Amino acid sequence: AMSESTFSLKQFSFGGDPEQYSSSMGFESQEGWNMGKHPHLHGNEIWGDFGCYVENTADDGLLWSEYQQEPQRQLFSNLGILDDLYVDIVSPPFQSYHHEELPELASAHNENSLLDEDKMENACAIPLSSLGILKNYGSGFRRLHGERIKVPSYSTTCTQPVPKVNGRKLSTDDILRLAGKKFIQSSSQRIDGISALSHPFDTSFLGLSGEETKDVELVQNLLASAEKVGQQQYNRANKLLSQCDESSSNTGNPVQRVVYYFSEALREKIDWETGRSTSKGMGKQQLLDYDKALVRPNLAAIVAFRQKLPFYQVCEFSGMQAIVERVSGAKKVHLIDLEIRNGMRCTVLMQALAGRSECPIELLKITAVATKSKSKLEETGERLMGFANSMNIPFSFSVIMVSDMLDLKDDLFDLEAEETVAVNATCSLRSLLARPDRLETLMRVLRNINPCIVVVTETEANHNSPFFVNRFIEALFSYGAVFDCLEDCMDRSDPNRKISESTYISPAILNIVAAEGEERIFRHVNISVWRTFFARFGMVEEELSTSSLYQASMVVKNFACGSSCSFHMDGKCLIIGWKGTPIHSLSAWKFR
Repeated sequence: AMSESTFSLKQFSFGGDPEQYSSSMGFESQEGWNMGKHPHLHGNEIWGDFGCYVENTADDGLLWSEYQQEPQRQLFSNLGILDDLYVDIVSPPFQSYHHEELPELASAHNENSLLDEDKMENACAIPLSSLGILKNYGSGFRRLHGERIKVPSYSTTCTQPVPKVNGRKLSTDDILRLAGKKFIQSSSQRIDGISALSHPFDTSFLGLSGEETKDVELVQNLLASAEKVGQQQYNRANKLLSQCDESSSNTGNPVQRVVYYFSEALREKIDWETGRSTSKGMGKQQLLDYDKALVRPNLAAIVAFRQKLPFYQVCEFSGMQAIVERVSGAKKVHLIDLEIRNGMRCTVLMQALAGRSECPIELLKITAVATKSKSKLEETGERLMGFANSMNIPFSFSVIMVSDMLDLKDDLFDLEAEETVAVNATCSLRSLLARPDRLETLMRVLRNINPCIVVVTETEANHNSPFFVNRFIEALFSYGAVFDCLEDCMDRSDPNRKISESTYISPAILNIVAAEGEERIFRHVNISVWRTFFARFGMVEEELSTSSLYQASMVVKNFACGSSCSFHMDGKCLIIGWKGTPIHSLSAWKFR
């Protein structure tokens, strides 16, 4: 059995005043979990704090410091706290489903193709598969599948009063599915030559309040506008968007907000297709503006977003738990981070390594890989050096900067025979999907390095369809879940919410909807696509330990409305969702 242990950190300075830190954690037995191998660790008995541990032959418990406590929030308040926000904020849910449930979509395009073929785009008519996608959403098919992981029921309170339908909460996803159902109904009526106006709502629309009925109609107009854009009927599309303007708002309820931003994106696409917008490099400029927002973020907005939405810390802690377990017996650890940002994830790893009572760490080496912002990464290295010194961890930091990922070579890495190498890829691989030769170069280099583990966190969604309307529908439902989460976890009047939506979410929606070809940078694909791709490089998927999964359940306990955050296993991959809609995937891999 693993021995009980705790640790406390001495005072240290990390870009600010010294603070005192300590770590303790308590585990509670929970139905659905095999707790036989998990000894009780004395500490907070109600999971008010959380940490990580590793089962290993040295009987060493590795605990992480109290991440949720105010001192540590103060410590990192000047760091930007951007680690997981590159895609996660701006790229919501990832719809995971089985092909047998979607024959229309399966015949429309091959999900195992990472890069769509723009020549397949048929802008003259809405693909029949688009109606199939809406139908499956309306039937509840596009939900989380696989083995459900039980999460404790929390007595948390959402910030907003929620409407009820026959005593049941009506979510943003409910509104979108009802609107999709009505849109399909009206489309089939048009096909049959019957006026849609002669057919009232069916019984599934009864019981809605006035606001909810307006929201359904609002989404229906948005879907109709997207259909007209797909048919190149831009004047009709603009008229429908004008109707959307009457009810949508960036300060309203989540349906009104998501329609507001998707309407903006449709207008951008119309302007681009009709020549009103002549600027080239639209997608690249959007990404550049977005990167600038991340490099110099609104700290209050980022901190508020992280503190109130559970997904990012779930991925962070569960992913780092997997790495900690793989390097538990190594004295020299080398972490290669493909999207390090401000390095906050790395401090979590440092605290775990500092807590080892046996097999003390002799050297922690971190290498950041990037194609830009070298000075910012060097600042990250300086902060991490100060953090490591405060815990007496021998530490080195280096940046591998290449102008083009095609120039990345394994001999650029400072590798030693006696060190154990791990790779962290948090929302970094999908940015290369538009340029598969770069992605393949990166994978070949990692294969040559042969790390003990590659932890991959990605957005779980299907936003890479060659058909515009298909992509639009997928993105609408994905981001609908994100706006629903924001509604439940943040006040509507919170200025940080509006900043997060307009600065970090809106650019992704705009890029997915309006851009094409290499200009379309945000290309989210689901875990089944990543599995096919990784298999080409001899990668095999590793089991996530019970510790990693248990870590996820502890993290959401610390969030308001955490009970709406759901976990499912898709094979060996953890899918993190919101009210049944997939948001992120977390998986671990190694090379054969």
